[in-house]
Amino acid sequence: MRLPRILMPNVTVSAHCDLPCGVYDPAQARIEAESIKAIAEKYQANTDPEFRTRALIIKEQRAELVKHHLWVLWTDYFKPAHFEKYPNLHSLFNEATKLAGASGAKGSADPAKAEELLAKIEEISKIFWETKQA
Repeated sequence: MRLPRILMPNVTVSAHCDLPCGVYDPAQARIEAESIKAIAEKYQANTDPEFRTRALIIKEQRAELVKHHLWVLWTDYFKPAHFEKYPNLHSLFNEATKLAGASGAKGSADPAKAEELLAKIEEISKIFWETKQA
């Protein structure tokens, strides 16, 4: 069934989501990664098994949030022209999400893993802000 011409849209638009807000910032991933590092440090300094269990649960939740925020940047903000200009961008995101995942900060209570994750997010952030200036 075809809509009557009067009901057809005059302009066709496209967006990355249902409501294109245009608000992107790697700070969201960085804040969660800083939380992971702080939790790992508190975990290492505490021997209470209940505290440590809660710390691990919260740390894993934060790691999932880091991955989410990185994926939104990777899939929604960065465009083909960005990947052409910064050929290492795909690798940076891959490495960062792995550092947030089970083989990285999510699966480890070592603050050094969180530091690695923060460094990778900083590399992504530099590129992000360069693209915002352009």
